[in-house]
Amino acid sequence: MTTSLKLPSLLLQLQKQLADTSDVYLVGGAVRDALLGKASHDLDFVVNGDSLAIARRLANQLNGAYYTMDEDFMVGRVVLDKESEQRTVLDFVAMQGDSLDEDLSKRDFTVNAMALSLNDLTTVIDPLGGGADLLKGQLQFCSPTAFADDPVRVMRALRIAASYQLSIHPKTRDALKQAVHLLPTVSIERLRDELFKLLDAPRPSANLRVMDLLGISDHLLPETGEMKAVTQSAPHIYGVWEHAVHTVSKLEDVLRLLDKNYQHDNEGGGDIFSGVLSLRLGRYRDRISEHFNRQLNPDRSISALLFFAGLYHDITKPRHRSVEEDGRIRFIGHEQSGAQVTRQRAEALRLSTQEAQRIETVVAGHMRPWQLAKTGELPTKRAVYRFWRAVGEAGVDICLLSIADLLAIYGHTLPQPVLEHHIDVVRTLLEAYWEKPEEVKPQAFLNGDDLLEMFELRPGPVIGDLLESLWEAQAVGEVEDKTQAVEFIRKKIRELPEE
Repeated sequence: MTTSLKLPSLLLQLQKQLADTSDVYLVGGAVRDALLGKASHDLDFVVNGDSLAIARRLANQLNGAYYTMDEDFMVGRVVLDKESEQRTVLDFVAMQGDSLDEDLSKRDFTVNAMALSLNDLTTVIDPLGGGADLLKGQLQFCSPTAFADDPVRVMRALRIAASYQLSIHPKTRDALKQAVHLLPTVSIERLRDELFKLLDAPRPSANLRVMDLLGISDHLLPETGEMKAVTQSAPHIYGVWEHAVHTVSKLEDVLRLLDKNYQHDNEGGGDIFSGVLSLRLGRYRDRISEHFNRQLNPDRSISALLFFAGLYHDITKPRHRSVEEDGRIRFIGHEQSGAQVTRQRAEALRLSTQEAQRIETVVAGHMRPWQLAKTGELPTKRAVYRFWRAVGEAGVDICLLSIADLLAIYGHTLPQPVLEHHIDVVRTLLEAYWEKPEEVKPQAFLNGDDLLEMFELRPGPVIGDLLESLWEAQAVGEVEDKTQAVEFIRKKIRELPEE
C-alpha cells in the first residue's frame, strides 16, 4: 500500500546511517500514527539480523544511550535527548519467525501490524489489513490467541481504542473479556504502565469505568471494590464509587479549561462553571501547564498521577462510615487512612518513591481547601503559609482536585456562590504560591547554627520548632528583618517550658 505518510524526520537520518544494512523495518504504532498524521517519539524496528549490534551502533553514531532490554528476544533500546521532555526511544528487536509477515501476524492488533522498510519509506507493508481497520475505525486482534499470548493486551486494547476513537470488533471484545482472568500472570510493572497510559488517554474516567465493568480493577485496583454501594448524605448526590469516578471526570474538565492551549470556543466552554473558573484562575494557565509538564518519572505524567489520586481520594470512606442520630452520614478521618492505603497501592504498583509520596500527599490534603472555604472567608496569610508548608508542590494538585471534588459532590445542585467562594479560596492559595513567595517560603533571617551560637541552645527538635515559628511569623508580616527575628526568637525561648 502506497500512501502519504507523516514520518519522523529522524527516519531519514536512520536511513542514511543504516544504508548498508538490509531488512530493517519500522513497525507498530509509529506506522499507524504516520498514517493518521500524528507525531511519534517511540519507534519500534524489526531487524532480520543482529538487532543488538545495530542498536549499539546507532547509539554510538547518534550520541544516544544504549540499553539491552531483553537478550533472549534480542531487544536493544536507544534513547536520544534523554534529558529533554521530548526524548525519542528507538527499540530494535530481532524478527520473530521466518518472515516479516509471520512477525507481524504475532502482534496484538491489525492497526499495529503494519511496517515500513527503511529502504522504502513510501510503501506500507500491511498483510492483515490494519490500514482498512483504521479507516473503518475499528480495533481487531491479529489472531484469536492474541490475548492469551500476552494478557496485558487486554488493557492495551482499551487504551488504543480510547486514544484513537476506535470501536472494538465484536470477536476481539469477546476474546478480551475471556482473557481478563489472565491478568495476574502479567508482571505488575507492565500492568502499571498500561494503567497510567489509560489515565493519560482521552477520558480517563470513562476508561476507569470500562476497567471496572470488565473486572480489570479487581486485579489491579482491588480497594475500589469496597466503594460500591456506599451511600452518602447531602449535599452529595452520588455514592462513594460514583463520586470518585465523577471527580475524575470533573478533573478532566478543570485541567482542560486551565490548559494554556484552551480555546474559548471549545465544546462545553459556555457554562457558569467554565466562566467562573476562567475568570478567576485563567491567568494561571501558563503556570498550571508548566506544573503538569514537569515529571517525577519520565514514563508517567503528573496529570495521570493526579487522576489516580482523584480515584482514590475517598478510598477508605467505607471503613469510616458512621450514621449520626439525625441520619447524617459521616466519614471522619478518611483522608488520613486513605492516604496510607493509596501509598500502599502506589508501592504495590511499583511507582517511584517520589510518585508515591506525591499521591499520598494529595489524598491526605484533599480536604484542606474545603476546610478553608467552610469559614466563609478567604484564607489568612497564616492559613496560606500553613497550607503550603504542609503540602509543598503537591498543593497545586490539591487545589485543582478540590474544585473537581466540589463539582462531583453537588453536580447540578451546586449553588453559584459556593462555587465562586471555593474558587476564590483556591485563587488565594495559588496567588501566594506563584506571586507572593515571601508568604509561602520566606527568606531565612536566621538558621539553626545561628540559634545554637547566639542563644547557646543545644541541638534538638526545639531548634526546628523555633525556626518554624520564625518562618511563619515572617510569612504573616510579624517579622520583617534580622533584628526583629532575633527578638522574636529570644521571646520564644523565654516562653519555652523549663526542663
